[in-house]
Amino acid sequence: MTKRARLAAILTCAWGLGLNPALAEAPAASADGPRIVWRMPTEYPASTMPGEGLATFARLAAERSGGRLAVAPSFDAEAGLRSGAMIGAVAAGTVEAADAFTGPLAAVDPIFALSSLPFLATSIEDAKALAAIAQPAYARALAAHGQRLLYVTPWAPSGIWSRQVLDEAADLKGLKIRTYDATSTTVLAAAGAQAVNLSQADAIPQVKAGAVDAMLSSGDGGVGRRLWEQLPHFTAVQYAMPISVAVVSRSAYEALPEALRQAVDAAAAETEARQWAAIRTRLDENFSRMRQNGVVIADPPAPSITALLAKAGEAAVAAWETETGPEGARILAAYRGR
Repeated sequence: MTKRARLAAILTCAWGLGLNPALAEAPAASADGPRIVWRMPTEYPASTMPGEGLATFARLAAERSGGRLAVAPSFDAEAGLRSGAMIGAVAAGTVEAADAFTGPLAAVDPIFALSSLPFLATSIEDAKALAAIAQPAYARALAAHGQRLLYVTPWAPSGIWSRQVLDEAADLKGLKIRTYDATSTTVLAAAGAQAVNLSQADAIPQVKAGAVDAMLSSGDGGVGRRLWEQLPHFTAVQYAMPISVAVVSRSAYEALPEALRQAVDAAAAETEARQWAAIRTRLDENFSRMRQNGVVIADPPAPSITALLAKAGEAAVAAWETETGPEGARILAAYRGR
């Protein structure tokens, strides 16, 4: 068995037993020093954009470090962590690194609600520009919790998966819909829906039980969760093109030798470049797979639905700017004036 295969087996056993893989792995016999293990969970399936980013980063970190740094990923919330808990888990040392959807992180710092603001950035170019402008603010917010931004992952634009077709704005009235952050909950409620903020992992059982009849989610997240089995309609409202962030404990990062820090930085930069390149073809792939599985896609949606959601969203953007003060105002001004 190769050294890489032995490491994979050890990490798999450690996760299965609930052990710390860093403790389960004995130091490698190497002149370069012992092997270091970072646990890194995401709540999303391996087939989603964040899942693929996590796998890519783990592979590149191993390659660029010559095997001295092993990133041990876990997917689909198997580590028991949702996005909203990731910053706290890294701060507490429960895991060394994590990948989290930014919507729920607004409870940590309102700056993280930026990419989920309705109808602000709905194209790849706009979302990439917004992420670049906001990166110093994200880094500042993470530093306050002893963490470092590794890379960002774009999501496909958010739409509405539903049990029944949404033909007009009136169909939103009373719709029992899962939303993914406080802002989207407020916006959908203002549009007349019965909105409830749930992580995607927690929403799936509610959908299957019939307690939730719709989900605000991307085609990517929906495809990864096979939402068409319960929600066969997708209304492409282009609500937002949000991001996930991959973070690492600053103490874990700074404990690395300089050569390994450089390896991590290079792996993170390459992963982010891969994610922005991959999203360009991912959108068409998602829609193709959805149609193959019988999903009825409304693209574009009824004008009355678009107009209602856009009107409800205006107040959300204004509220975010007020909450974030001068920093938020600077970001929006730079984004709109680019």
